Amino acid sequence: MPTKSNNIGGRGGARPGAGRKKKAVLEKAENGNPGGRRLEILDIPEIKGVEMPKPNELLSAQQRDGSVLQAASIYEETWQWLKSVGCSAKVSTQLLERYAMASARWIQCEEMTNKLGMLSVHPTTKAPIPSPFINIGINYMNQAMRLWNEIFQIVKENCSTDYDAPTPQTDLMERLLRARENR
Repeated sequence: MPTKSNNIGGRGGARPGAGRKKKAVLEKAENGNPGGRRLEILDIPEIKGVEMPKPNELLSAQQRDGSVLQAASIYEETWQWLKSVGCSAKVSTQLLERYAMASARWIQCEEMTNKLGMLSVHPTTKAPIPSPFINIGINYMNQAMRLWNEIFQIVKENCSTDYDAPTPQTDLMERLLRARENR
């Protein structure tokens, strides 16, 4: 009889991202290091003068309507922010690219919803239905938020100083508003 500890079906165990998030090193230090463990900052050296890794060409691909995808500029803004807080070497470029692409696609869906409206016509019954761009946009927004939380968790765990500057995530809504003005 097989034992249940084999877990071949992938049904049990810890889920990625589940559980309580780690506290920031700064927060632990301010509270007197209540656990008494050695405070650890990842020892990935921040190399001065390193240029931003070139974003993938897919992030600035031309779209069917002739516009250019905004993911490259989101990537650059986020990398510049990471560099300013001293964590650009700690976040992988792939994670940064996925965040930029999800954010750009979310903005693209919001623009289409603004352009075409909240309602659409069902292809067979011709009855009004919610625009499909709404649900697609919600999915991209959720994906962008999950990826941003991953990025911010890395920053939070490795930043030894407090900062009050705005983050690229707080500027996404501003980007949406700017996109509407540029029409």
